[in-house]
Amino acid sequence: MNKLTVLAIAINLTGCFTIGPDYQKPQIEAPKQWRFAAADARETANLPWWEQLNDPALNRLVEQAIANNLDLKIAIANVEQFMGVYGATRANLFPQIFGQGGYDRQQTSGEALGLGGKIPDTDSAQLGAVMFWELDVWGQLRRAKEAAGADLLAQESARNTVVLTLVSSVAQTYITLRALDRSLEITHKTVASLTEENRIAKARFNMGFASEIEVSQSDSELERRRALIPSYEQQIAQAEHALSLLLGKPPGPIDRGLTLDNLSPPAVPAGLPSEQLIRRPDIQQAEQNLIAANARIGVARGEYFPKVRLTGDVGQASIELAQLFTPGANFWTIGGRLLGPIFTAGRVAGQVQAAEAAQQAALAGYQKSILAAFREFEDGLISSAKSNERQSTQARRVEALQNYLRLSKIRYDEGYTSYLEVLDALRQYYEGQIELVQARSDTFTSLIQLYRAMGGGWVVAAEQKAQLPEPKPASMFP
Repeated sequence: MNKLTVLAIAINLTGCFTIGPDYQKPQIEAPKQWRFAAADARETANLPWWEQLNDPALNRLVEQAIANNLDLKIAIANVEQFMGVYGATRANLFPQIFGQGGYDRQQTSGEALGLGGKIPDTDSAQLGAVMFWELDVWGQLRRAKEAAGADLLAQESARNTVVLTLVSSVAQTYITLRALDRSLEITHKTVASLTEENRIAKARFNMGFASEIEVSQSDSELERRRALIPSYEQQIAQAEHALSLLLGKPPGPIDRGLTLDNLSPPAVPAGLPSEQLIRRPDIQQAEQNLIAANARIGVARGEYFPKVRLTGDVGQASIELAQLFTPGANFWTIGGRLLGPIFTAGRVAGQVQAAEAAQQAALAGYQKSILAAFREFEDGLISSAKSNERQSTQARRVEALQNYLRLSKIRYDEGYTSYLEVLDALRQYYEGQIELVQARSDTFTSLIQLYRAMGGGWVVAAEQKAQLPEPKPASMFP
């Protein structure tokens, strides 16, 4: 059997065998029924939900964040980095050809050679190409390419996770900001009302119709509410700074749109098929990490087998530089090397053990991410329903407190009750309004968290608005 026959057999064997386990998608134990079931919620899950709030200012903030957020830019750069790693890993499957050239001029003394006299200088020139090629007989390099491809897709999923988190954070921080704006507005109105009440209490005291204790009670309640104004102003500034960071710009004022009361809540998706929910980018990232870890078992086991490397070079050589391109001054060589482990002191076994343990950890991580997604979606459904109930209850309470305040003022003016009852009504009415603002904010926040828990096609819609590079399909990895 000649060398060419051996070479042909080796090349044909390449691709016929792949060491290591093939990836098998783990079985997923999904909930048989969601707490709040629906016939079909796919379309709702894919909507750009922030646009349903009908606030142009929020829409602009989301677009600015996707275009300028620094965490997202880091994630995009990471995708490009892993694209390069994949390309470099895939290249190992093919012959590597390099150009080479050299020139030497040598002078040797005749005395050094025992010949006496002077030996003429000699030249040596060479120009050609050299080739290295490791035949992937056992599939080790293909497993490495598989792992690199999964790493790349995992990074693209990580980028999508950043988009999901970013849009949700912008909307949630904006809702918090508008809630603080409303709370500050209520506090200013309450301070204005208490100021008027304080003026009346002092006037009644001067006329002898009220005691000094009523004035002191009025002073205390007025200053108590005044002290809340700088606190709200501080929180508003901090919320603006947090939004500025998300937008990728220095801290500063944030443009507002609709008030909290005028925002339209997005539709509530009551339930989702499990296969839709596990398309969340963080779950996709966990699965790609599992695929990569599974492939690296094959890479590690491949170290048990001999490596088959082909080498060769071709070009022209001459003892005179000027005659380098003389016809017939050619050379070529071709050869092969077989390198296999005999004694590695447990190095290969340790690498295999580490790869198998990493695969088990990735499997557990994938399963955990799915369970966490199911839990977050269920939590979001419950939170959305209960926060809505709480908001409705709190709205009815504010109506009752408003009537309580009105009646207490009438009773005080007619002398049937003390001023303390009026202050108590004012205090409860103020706190009731603040709690209603918080309940309304919680309702929006729970909806945002629900859409974040779903993932859905709106992540792709957000990327398209920012003209981000589309994720590469799995078919790009032959």
